[in-house]
Amino acid sequence: MSSTAGQIIKCKAAIAWEPKKPLSIEEIEVHPPKAHEVRIKIIKCKAAIAWEPKKPLSIEEIEVHPPKAHEVRIKITHTAVCHTDAYTLSGNDPEGIFPSILGHEGAGIVESIGEGVTNVAVGDHVIPAYVPQCKECEYCKNPKTNLCQKIRISQGNGKLPDGTVRFYKDGKPISHFMGCSTFSQYTVVADISVCKVDSNAPLKSVCLLGCGISTGYGAVVNTCKVPKDSTIAVWGLGAVGLAVIMGATIAGAKQIIGIDTNEKKFDIAKQFGATICVNPKEAAKQFGATECVNPKEAGDKPFQAYLVERFNGGFDYTFECIGNVNTMRQALEAAHKGWGESCIIGVAGAGQEISTRPFQLVTGRTWKGTAFGGWKSMDSIPKLVEEYMTKKIKVDEFITHNFNKIEDLNAAFDVLHSGER
Repeated sequence: MSSTAGQIIKCKAAIAWEPKKPLSIEEIEVHPPKAHEVRIKIIKCKAAIAWEPKKPLSIEEIEVHPPKAHEVRIKITHTAVCHTDAYTLSGNDPEGIFPSILGHEGAGIVESIGEGVTNVAVGDHVIPAYVPQCKECEYCKNPKTNLCQKIRISQGNGKLPDGTVRFYKDGKPISHFMGCSTFSQYTVVADISVCKVDSNAPLKSVCLLGCGISTGYGAVVNTCKVPKDSTIAVWGLGAVGLAVIMGATIAGAKQIIGIDTNEKKFDIAKQFGATICVNPKEAAKQFGATECVNPKEAGDKPFQAYLVERFNGGFDYTFECIGNVNTMRQALEAAHKGWGESCIIGVAGAGQEISTRPFQLVTGRTWKGTAFGGWKSMDSIPKLVEEYMTKKIKVDEFITHNFNKIEDLNAAFDVLHSGER
């Protein structure tokens, strides 16, 4: 029998139209209850708890409490692991909170909604976004940024907007992470952090659009707006770097240089569009790299000086996808004198500072940064899913390993740290 949940039901009823008259048997409509009129239950499920830094995740049964007003409870069907999760788990993140449930690159299906939620309904396929979009704050209204501030403080404190949590283990509260916490079979997020997507899109693939791919791709098309026939260089050939290469290929860049010390990454970078991987190995061209370069080729010469000399004065655009302050400087100083732009995507360690000689900027180079590729999440994530469905952008090609159980999350982190592709 098919479900009638959420539907208007037609049925017979005995209506008392007026006193002293027989009941009238007629067909009526019974409308469904509103979200806040339904008693939503606590769910027990498995989650990977980060009890303390530098320790493996612990797979345990937790309670996920119902969503409150303007909150959405999601059944997470797929999630990916990201270096940001690993960074927090390492203990080096000054904003890291323990115990917590990590994960911010996931997708799933809406299980229940709180009062006032209008942008999604039960059963919708969604991607939670760590960069929300309230569409009301001055940041959301400004086309120059995507950094919504509506729930920034509570999210940074590991809480939902009302200052509380929905995760509990034996009565002990467990903090949320980046407003997403996708390392749980069920999660609760703010409604301004939920993006409804095409139900025909495979969630196992589009979950990746919650972070890395969107970040690298957006750095090219939004932050730098790379024009056709540009030359670019990319430091770091992980998922974000490959997404930069993909974006540059779509933009029509004529030369795309991939830079990494791990030669295992070169083949796939060329598949994405790299024209050169700076290392004498035929590798990273699956994604479009025209050449890949290993910094060791520079010998005793500063690597940026080597690149400027080898590549005709440097590049129109450079992208740092590692989070290393030294390579951030290399990327800036390898940008072409007079017009080169360098974009910082990687997140450096707490307290670290970047430096360069002011003359590098006085002579026409521009230094900028990006978060989530500049995408306004609720407006853009559905469009990114559409671009994947129409094969404009690659997603499946970024998947290197598949794990079937939540118990495999620690193994997934082992792969992440190994640099395997």
